[in-house]
Amino acid sequence: MYSFTPEDLIQYVYNETSTQKSAAIKVALEADWTLREQYEEILSAQKSLEKVTLSPRKNVIDNILAYAEKSIIHADTEF
Repeated sequence: MYSFTPEDLIQYVYNETSTQKSAAIKVALEADWTLREQYEEILSAQKSLEKVTLSPRKNVIDNILAYAEKSIIHADTEF
């Protein structure tokens, strides 16, 4: 029996495995409870990641806008 890694399971979760490998993982998940636990943890992590939203802090946006404004002013004074 083939030993699957966490990376194999992640690829399986995201449907990035071949048909043959997917079938082998499916059989292994039914027979190997340790592998099944790892799979369940990966599924849980995937669901948690789907809920994460990221956005920059306000001061980062302000710094970028200030830099852009200085660049525009500097470009206008060169002509």
